[in-house]
Amino acid sequence: MKKAMCLIAGMLSILTLHTGAQDLLDLLDEGPAKPEVVTATFKTTRLVNGQSIENPANGVLVFIISHRFGRLNQGAYELFGLDQSTIRFGLEYGVNDRLALGLGRSSYQKTFDGFLKYRILRQSSGKGSMPVSLSLFSSMAINSLKWQVPERKNFQTSRYSYVHQLLLARKFSNRLSLQLTPSLIHKNLVPTEDDKNNLFAAGLGGRFKLTNRTTFNAEYWYLLPDQTTLDVKNCLALGLDVETGGHVFQLMVTNAQPQFERAFITETQGNFFKGDLYFGFNITRVFTLKKPKEFSE
Repeated sequence: MKKAMCLIAGMLSILTLHTGAQDLLDLLDEGPAKPEVVTATFKTTRLVNGQSIENPANGVLVFIISHRFGRLNQGAYELFGLDQSTIRFGLEYGVNDRLALGLGRSSYQKTFDGFLKYRILRQSSGKGSMPVSLSLFSSMAINSLKWQVPERKNFQTSRYSYVHQLLLARKFSNRLSLQLTPSLIHKNLVPTEDDKNNLFAAGLGGRFKLTNRTTFNAEYWYLLPDQTTLDVKNCLALGLDVETGGHVFQLMVTNAQPQFERAFITETQGNFFKGDLYFGFNITRVFTLKKPKEFSE
């Protein structure tokens, strides 16, 4: 009996040692804990007028219809701006997890625009975490209006303008996200010699989550003074995002009527606090063109 008890005790000791060693090997195989990437900083690729830190997912095509009516203070004769409108159609595609490409056409100055947006840093939590997300946005716009003075020599390059931005964002909590967007705008052609070809601006925006499917968004663009002779105002926008399955509806009021970066940053004419408000919306529809890796054959 004593020998049997000793044998059982010895087997339990060996089993315990083996189990402990196996657990240690499992931990070594797993390696150091990886940081967890923070997602859904904003609901869509647009905060209100401007770009957000978000990209379409890899293999996803996003179709955006942007609509701005006329000024609300035009009165009942213009149906408070509803008789007028500008519109932009846009397509954005996630080339991979970091790079997105986009194309658009606006009725404002009959403008075509194209852009790329690249994720440099992604906010993460845990060991080796990153406190912010950072993306680079670069776009080109082409004004396709007929020449105002066709008799003189006109250059095609005079139609071109460029915007370069750094999108710096942080999701502070499940409800609150903020973004800072320093911007450089270059115009090949400016109205006078006193106007700058390179203009500097900064955008500040954020969102506050109201429910799982709705957020309140705000955005302000500050154009540094003494860069243009035009009577322009800083762009301010307030919006509400509503998610409905494959669609996101963005409802907004803003003092800017155009919907692409160069125009609403440097050519806004309306005074927000004097009633020069444009009601508008963005409708975002998502199409998955490429299966995720886990579902591919």
